Amino acid sequence: MAVSDASTSAATATAAPAVAAERLRITEIFHSIQGEADAIGWPTVFVRLTGCPLRCVWCDTTYSFHGGEWRTIDDILAEVARHGARHVCVTGGEPLAQKRCLTLLQRLCDAGHEVSLETSGALDVAAVDPQVRKVMDLKAPDSGESARNLWSNLDHLLPHDQVKVVIASRADYEWACGVVAEHAIDRRCMVLFSPVWGKVAPRELAEWIIADKLPVRFQLQLHKLLWNDAPGR
Repeated sequence: MAVSDASTSAATATAAPAVAAERLRITEIFHSIQGEADAIGWPTVFVRLTGCPLRCVWCDTTYSFHGGEWRTIDDILAEVARHGARHVCVTGGEPLAQKRCLTLLQRLCDAGHEVSLETSGALDVAAVDPQVRKVMDLKAPDSGESARNLWSNLDHLLPHDQVKVVIASRADYEWACGVVAEHAIDRRCMVLFSPVWGKVAPRELAEWIIADKLPVRFQLQLHKLLWNDAPGR
C-alpha cells in the first residue's frame, strides 16, 4: 500500500464515529425504603423504567406508562452509586419491555449491588442474570390481564426468586390458591399474597391464609403505609 493510501486509511479510522452508548427510557430514579418482597424495609435505590404492555385495572404506577427520559446505562449506574445503597430494585412499568434492561441488571450485579427485578410475569424471564432476585407477578382474573401470564416463566424461577399475586377479591384468592397448588410454586420459591389497596381488607386476606394453612407469605406494601403511595417514595 502506498504511503498516501495508508495515511488515508488511518485518517478514516480515526474519524469513524464512536458506537452509541446503550440507553434506556427512565421515568425516575429515587432512594427510599423497599416496601415489598423479601427485601422489605431495606434502604433501596429504585430505577423505574418507562412503558408497560399491560393495563392492570388496579395499577398504581400508571404515570410510568409514557414519557420518561433517555439515559445511558453508565449514567444510570453513576446515579445509583451516588445514593450509596447496597439494594437496587429495577421496576416499572414493565422493565423487561426494554431489551437493554437485561444489560442494566447484569451491570448492577457486577457493580456489587443486591438487585431485584419487579416484573409482570407476561414477558420471558429466561435471560435475566441469575444473580438477580426476580419478583414476578402472576396476574389474577380481577387484574384484567390474567390471559397474559406466561406460564413457562415458572420453569425459570430460582429459590431466591418470589412470585407475587395481587388479590382484589375472594375469587382472586381462590384462583391464586389453585394456581399455587397446581404448579407447586411454593416448592420453587417464596409466594407472596398481597391485597389490592381498598379492595380487600388486609385482615380479611390474612385470615383466609391462616384458615387455609397456605404455604404463602402475606404482605402489605410498606411504602403505602408510610407515604400513601406518593410517587418517588
